[in-house]
Amino acid sequence: MGTITDGGGFFGGIILFFFLFSVLLFILHIAICVWAYRDALKKGRSQEFALLILIGLFFFPVLGLIVYLLIRNDNGSRYRY
Repeated sequence: MGTITDGGGFFGGIILFFFLFSVLLFILHIAICVWAYRDALKKGRSQEFALLILIGLFFFPVLGLIVYLLIRNDNGSRYRY
């Protein structure tokens, strides 16, 4: 007869895997936020703009990163003729 704890190692391993995976994604999220903040300052943007980028990436990581990568090199030269 099996005991109640049969299979607990399997489910414990799955839970551990997802926990470690979520910690890794959180660390990556924070690293991308810090990178974008520093990159905005390095590109000569104001500190307020860099802080806005940081907050945007913190709350909207995927969409914020896409938007930042699209506007990061925009120096207003799009409409010059």
